[in-house]
Amino acid sequence: MEKKERPPVYYSDYLQLDKILHAQHPESAKEGVRADDEMLFIIIHQTYELWFKQILHELSIVRDIFLQPNIQNNTPDIYNSLHRLKRICSILEIAVSQIGVIETMTPLDFLDFRDLLRPASGFQSIQFKMIEATLGLSFEQRFGKAYYLSQLTPVDVQKVKDLEHKKSLLTLINEWLERMPFVKKKEYWDGISDTSFWAKYRDVYESSLMEIEKPNLWVFDSIFIDDHNYPPGRAFSADASRNALFIMLYRDQPLLQLPYDLLSTLLEIDELLSMWRHRHIHMVQRTIGKRVGTGGSSGAEYLRGAADSHYVFKELAELTSFLLPRHLLPKLPERVIHDLSYRE
Repeated sequence: MEKKERPPVYYSDYLQLDKILHAQHPESAKEGVRADDEMLFIIIHQTYELWFKQILHELSIVRDIFLQPNIQNNTPDIYNSLHRLKRICSILEIAVSQIGVIETMTPLDFLDFRDLLRPASGFQSIQFKMIEATLGLSFEQRFGKAYYLSQLTPVDVQKVKDLEHKKSLLTLINEWLERMPFVKKKEYWDGISDTSFWAKYRDVYESSLMEIEKPNLWVFDSIFIDDHNYPPGRAFSADASRNALFIMLYRDQPLLQLPYDLLSTLLEIDELLSMWRHRHIHMVQRTIGKRVGTGGSSGAEYLRGAADSHYVFKELAELTSFLLPRHLLPKLPERVIHDLSYRE
């Protein structure tokens, strides 16, 4: 069968530049007010929304991978997930640095058109809230929940709630960690209970603590030793927390290197989102001081509250409290080392 010839692709048609480059309609121009920096303000925020769309695209691919009932650590799936999460980090680095461009707009430049934007606000970025929900930020964790509901249309509120009812990346990572066998399979430990590993680890960990750090032991016991006192409300289960720490401790083992990089990249995403929020806080303080936001929020004060509470993978970050230097780590059984190595 003869292959049908495709029509030529033209650059501006392919990128839909006619739509994109004519999608800036300053409110100041509509009112006959001169505000030269409103064009910059619009383009900056449109650029953010395009990057947010790409982040949601990457997260959707990663979610589909982790929705599988089983993922082998030595298959392309883990690398593909890691690659896409690192791309999200690169995008977020751009998002942080892009604030430097909008900061070239002075407070007086902004005041030329600011009041014309009410009640529109960056708070109403539905894509950013979809990113947070996809990562695993629940409605109950959101700072200023009443304000959150009042500023979005019912359609947009439903979009986020629909995502909150799907398995978030946080939940999927928890399930993936729970399936890892190296800590909980009894045969790996020569017939002894895997809790003996954590009991032995606890002894060494305790001896490494300064007196002021001793309260860490109670937390360690509740997570790694005593299932009956496992702290309520944690996103990660006891098995997932143990396996995550095990990955951090023995990350040099070949089959744990990619899982370790993946956990580290999730923490980097949290860190970059925090950096973006804090750069935003300083930009708002510099631009409007203590005035309220265009959407009616308390401005920088609201942003600070969200920045302090909207961490998704904080339980992974807290596990670093329980690390030991390599030379103090308990020696792994030969069978565990064998199965953590690449083999023919």
